[in-house]
Amino acid sequence: MFWVALVETQQRIDKWLWHARVVRTRTAAMELASSGLVRRNGVRVEAASRTVKSGDVLTIALDHGVRILRVLRFVERRGGAELARSLYEDLSSTPAPRA
Repeated sequence: MFWVALVETQQRIDKWLWHARVVRTRTAAMELASSGLVRRNGVRVEAASRTVKSGDVLTIALDHGVRILRVLRFVERRGGAELARSLYEDLSSTPAPRA
């Protein structure tokens, strides 16, 4: 079982991408969010400081395909894979391959 304190109702997009284990490092999350390869509710995100809130749908273009994730919740600290999967609902038509 894991213990993590729940955070407010919104969070910086780069921090959320890192907590949800979409990318391996916080720096990579900042670069991804700033690159324009992430859309929040259909609108391109161009700054890592933009916030996401519960219910937002993120479309993320990655090297191995596109992932569509609905934000469900936030955490204060990054946890394991089980915790990361609880932060979102995967709306992608096919699951992303494991690296």
